[in-house]
Amino acid sequence: MPARPIRPARSDLDVVVRLPGSKSVTNRALLLAALAQGDSIVLDALEADDTSAFVDGLRALGVGVERQAAGRLVVEGTAGRLPAARVAIDCRDAGTAARFLLAACAASHGVYTLDGSPQLRRRPMGALLRALEMLGAGVEPAAAERLPVTLTGRGLSGGRLGLPGNVSSQFVSALLMAGPLGAAPLSLLVDAPVSRPYTDMTVAMMRDFGVTVQRETHERFTVPAPAAYTAREYAVEPDASTASYFFAAAAATGGRVTVEGLRRDGALQGDVRFVDVLEAMGAEVRDTAQGLQVTGTGLLNGLTVDMGDISDTFMTLAAIAPFALSPVTITGIGNVRLKESDRIATVEENLRGAGIRVESGPDSLRVIPGTPHAAEIDPRGDHRIAMSFAVTGLRSRGLTILDPDCVGKTCPGFFDLWRRLEQSGAADDATG
Repeated sequence: MPARPIRPARSDLDVVVRLPGSKSVTNRALLLAALAQGDSIVLDALEADDTSAFVDGLRALGVGVERQAAGRLVVEGTAGRLPAARVAIDCRDAGTAARFLLAACAASHGVYTLDGSPQLRRRPMGALLRALEMLGAGVEPAAAERLPVTLTGRGLSGGRLGLPGNVSSQFVSALLMAGPLGAAPLSLLVDAPVSRPYTDMTVAMMRDFGVTVQRETHERFTVPAPAAYTAREYAVEPDASTASYFFAAAAATGGRVTVEGLRRDGALQGDVRFVDVLEAMGAEVRDTAQGLQVTGTGLLNGLTVDMGDISDTFMTLAAIAPFALSPVTITGIGNVRLKESDRIATVEENLRGAGIRVESGPDSLRVIPGTPHAAEIDPRGDHRIAMSFAVTGLRSRGLTILDPDCVGKTCPGFFDLWRRLEQSGAADDATG
């Protein structure tokens, strides 16, 4: 796809959007179904690069995954015993595939080589690999910190384990989901956990598949083992991270956007809390019969907000911050420097390129209001940067997104949906 110019939206924006399923929920559901006893059906599964990588990884491990229809997958459960004993897995760009499958392989018996794209090779794995070694796995090369690695699975011993939690919540989720396959219960103590709603999601989904984790706090977990997951039919909710761009569009333009099927209360995904930030800035938020709705009031108040628990949406806030009445300061986001890109640096670079004053720290970003001028936005291959700056373009002429295909990681149809939003007025329905 060539560079994507973003067209300013009309002020009478009023759309209903149907979004694809959550990547985070889809990949967790796929793993839990693969480890369960019996066959599961996953409904409304996301079809994107990251979920495709996860499916291919499971198939390489001998797990049957059949696509019966769009978004409908049948997963053959293995009762916790992955069939293939010597496998090479290409995780491509998918951090969830690398981290979740590493732990599942450690719980099995075999030799597994995991690798990925240059982007994924840059992402940290060391804390998870050290934890798996303490639970009985072999790792080559010794003291590996990143992919590629070869892991020898010998089953998990269980017992007491400490884990640094300040790098990625995916490390915690990986150990929790593999824990029931161990020889004894796993008592996990997490130091300084980040993105805690993702861990909450994991615990809730494990319960849905038949295994209940005991937790004293956000830092202490006890996983029963040996324990069995139970097959089931599981429906994936719409992606709340992707929804943030559409909600921000309403807040920034004074329009109204409803995301079909998403609810403020009861959602698994913590990123639904992004609407709380928009509400604090002056937008109106309500649940409707169709789904969660945000209405812009024409004003955006500046604020200071800790987004450590919903850091995947900090870029969405940064993208509309230039239009606020006063500065927007975002804190608690140091771990995003270790994502698909150094997200603080990439956002800062692109805002500065559009003429916006920005200040950054190790775990913070401060955006000074201003009028963005024409610029090329380089997302550095990061899907969330590309989608976030599409929002900025709704109120700025001349913004062009380079490498728009990078959105295929989590939402291949994003710009098709966005085009409808750009073109829609009060009588239009941008479902898709």
